[in-house]
Amino acid sequence: MAVVTMRQLLESGVHFGHQTRRWNPKMKRFIFTERNGIYIIDLQKSLKDIDRAYEFVKETVAHGGNILFVGTKKQAQESIAEQAQRVGMPYVNERWLGGMLTNFGTVHKRLQRLKELEQVDFDDVAGSAFTKKELLMQRRERDKLERTLGGIRDMAKVPSAVWIVDTKKEHLAVAEARKLNIPVVAILDTNCDPDEVDYPIPGNDDAIRAVSLLTRVIADAAAEGLVTRHGGGQGATPAEEPLAEWERELLATHEAETSTKTSAVAADAKDEELAAAQQAAGATHDAEQVVEAAEAADATPGVDVAGPDTTQVADNSAAAQDAESAEQA
Repeated sequence: MAVVTMRQLLESGVHFGHQTRRWNPKMKRFIFTERNGIYIIDLQKSLKDIDRAYEFVKETVAHGGNILFVGTKKQAQESIAEQAQRVGMPYVNERWLGGMLTNFGTVHKRLQRLKELEQVDFDDVAGSAFTKKELLMQRRERDKLERTLGGIRDMAKVPSAVWIVDTKKEHLAVAEARKLNIPVVAILDTNCDPDEVDYPIPGNDDAIRAVSLLTRVIADAAAEGLVTRHGGGQGATPAEEPLAEWERELLATHEAETSTKTSAVAADAKDEELAAAQQAAGATHDAEQVVEAAEAADATPGVDVAGPDTTQVADNSAAAQDAESAEQA
C-alpha cells in the first residue's frame, strides 16, 4: 500500500511551487511545467522520494534513533509540534538557537536549568528562599527556556536525523546537521538547493495543508519504526543503538586490518603447502625413475642399472680380437 496517494498530494497543493522568477536552477529536474508564472512540481518524483524518505525514517527509528522535527515558520509550527508529540520525538517550532546541534553540550546545560526551574513553586513566596523579584526573574527565565527549548526537553543527545520544513528559512539547522554528518530529510520547494538535503521531498513548503500532510507522513514512519523497535511482532529482537560516525570509521579500520592479517596468514600457509607438495612430487619422481630403471634391467640380460653397459664392452672386445687375427694373417 502506498504511503500517500497522488490525489492526497493534489488536494493538499503539494504540487505548487514558487514563482518562476524565484527558483533554483538545481530544482529543474523536479519541475513538471509552468502555469501562470508558477512552477508545477512533478508529483511522480515526489511520490518516489516520499517512499524513500519513509523507509529511511522507519529504519532509523527502528534501530534506536530519533528524528528532530524542525519548522519555525507559522505554517509549520502547529503541525510540527502536534506530529512530533504524537510519536514522542523532539521538535523545534519557535526559534532555532545557533549551536543547538554543534554546541549541544551547552544546550544540554540549559535543559538541565529548565528542569530545575520547573521544580520551583513561584506562587509560594513566603516558603521560598528567594525574594519576590528573584522569583519573578526566574519565572521569566523559565518561560523563555520553555518557549525555545521545550520541544527538546527530553533530547539527551544529538538526533539521528532531522526533518526540516523550508530549508531556506532553516538554513542554520541544515548547516549544523551537515557539519555533523546528520542526514537531512526535508521538503524542497522550487527555490531550495537539493544538494543540501540527503532525502529530499519536492513539494510546497508554504501551504499549511501540504506541510501538515508531509509532516504526518514522516511521523507515521517514525511511529512504525517505534513499533518495530519495541517488538511489534513475536520473537522480535531488541534493536541496537546506531553507531556514531567516528565509531563506524573505527570499526571499518579494524575490520580492514583484520582482513589484511588473515589474508597474509592464509598466503603464508598456502606457500608452505605448495613447497611441501613440490618436494613430495620431486621425491615421487625420483622413486619412479629408480623403479623404471630396475624394471628395464630385469627385462634385458647383462644390463646393470648401477654400472656401465657390459654388452657394449663385450662387443668392443670381440672386434679388437678380429682385428688382431687379420693383422697376423
